[in-house]
Amino acid sequence: MRILISNDDGYLAPGISALAKALESVAEIAVVAPDSNRSGASSSLTLERPISVYKGNNGFLYTTGTPSDCVHIAVTGVLPWRPDLVVAGINHGQNMGEDTIYSGTVAAAMEGYLFDIPSIAFSQVNKGWAELESAALVARDVVLRVYEKLPKPFLLNVNIPNKPYAELKKICATRLGRRHESEAVIREKDPFDREIFWIGPSGPVRDAGEGTDFHAIRSGHVSVTPLQLDWTHTSVLGDLKKILE
Repeated sequence: MRILISNDDGYLAPGISALAKALESVAEIAVVAPDSNRSGASSSLTLERPISVYKGNNGFLYTTGTPSDCVHIAVTGVLPWRPDLVVAGINHGQNMGEDTIYSGTVAAAMEGYLFDIPSIAFSQVNKGWAELESAALVARDVVLRVYEKLPKPFLLNVNIPNKPYAELKKICATRLGRRHESEAVIREKDPFDREIFWIGPSGPVRDAGEGTDFHAIRSGHVSVTPLQLDWTHTSVLGDLKKILE
């Protein structure tokens, strides 16, 4: 198996190093990641300037682009082979509920899926990198358990509690939960007394019922959510057709 690894925290992030180390024993790997943190980049592509690619001292390739850029150019020409699997992460913090829309980590996996390549995004629930080696072992477990058995291509979003490997409960299949809207922007002044704004933090959880990613994580389980890209609102489609007839 050949695996392409990327992330949104940058090629020097502890999460991607741990993920690469865990997977190099079960596959041929290549790492193509951003040169710095691109959290919240979502599925943006760089179209207004060229993308440079460099090789770091750790052997990883890093680019001046976004997470989606990294996977896109890796698949379409940078790598000498087409990956059998794309994995992204391990992200520094959870990607659950609506987080998945904005996440650069999920976007990197999504870019692989757009090329009909099975893809998985991995995130640790809490920041700080506690029990990172445990999370990397879980990532390897998920890859080995699902790659041969799930219909291809697939897109999975995995969230892992920051707990020792032996203390983690079983891996659960989940759906996305929901949050309330984000909190208000944070207003500040720059050194020139001009008003600036910071995006406010995520809102509280609204739907954390049984079966959601939030519920699984709160219960100590690893959450695995299958994602799809068809955003068609099918229940409205019929009404819209009638209106437009």
